[in-house]
Amino acid sequence: MGEAGVTEEFFARRAAARARLDEIDPHKRPGGVEADPQRKDWFEAVYRLAEGDAAGVPWAHLAPHPLLADWLATRRLDGLRALDVGCGLGDNAEALAAAGANVTAFDLVGDAVAWAKRRFPQSAVEYRAADLFAAPEEWRGGFDLVHECYTLQALPDTLLDAAAQALAGLVAPGGLLLVIARARDEGQEIGGPPWPLPPSRMEALSVGGLRCETLEDISATNAMVRHWRAAFRRDG
Repeated sequence: MGEAGVTEEFFARRAAARARLDEIDPHKRPGGVEADPQRKDWFEAVYRLAEGDAAGVPWAHLAPHPLLADWLATRRLDGLRALDVGCGLGDNAEALAAAGANVTAFDLVGDAVAWAKRRFPQSAVEYRAADLFAAPEEWRGGFDLVHECYTLQALPDTLLDAAAQALAGLVAPGGLLLVIARARDEGQEIGGPPWPLPPSRMEALSVGGLRCETLEDISATNAMVRHWRAAFRRDG
């Protein structure tokens, strides 16, 4: 299907797709962690079953995340090396590039990367398939800005410590890790996936030489549930 605006009909298709995807998500049932620990099989199914319709990809809104767009509105990234983690269809990566960064963007799913390349055929972003837990060695400490939006909340708790270490390892001296995620209170029970992150999980991102520079607790609105937006700095 061709790309179209986000309309009520788009969200109706999304709701139907979400229901179908929940039915095949092992993490919606006991034993999901053992069945598909990194959820790779499910993520691959999302893009395969979407058949070119972005409504079938629950996190694809055909625009940068509002909290990233808001953050970028007050700064330029000219010449900075930026990495977009879990790039999906590419909107966040393109926003980083438009702000002046030299952007590498990756996703675990090759179909997502191919889709992003089709959407932005003239892009300066380097799109590639990669695994956060086995990132290319040349990426270690290689980025002035690492942007992570919604990957952590899509992972089971058993993987979050390793994910935090992996993210920290990508940040260059003096660089920044920017994290955007859904939020919940400590001890608050919320069914997932996705699993909104409690304060302790945000604090636990201060690893591998990173220190928390800002942690914003952004209240829910009519358009968006409660979120965190946090920045972690590696000292130079």
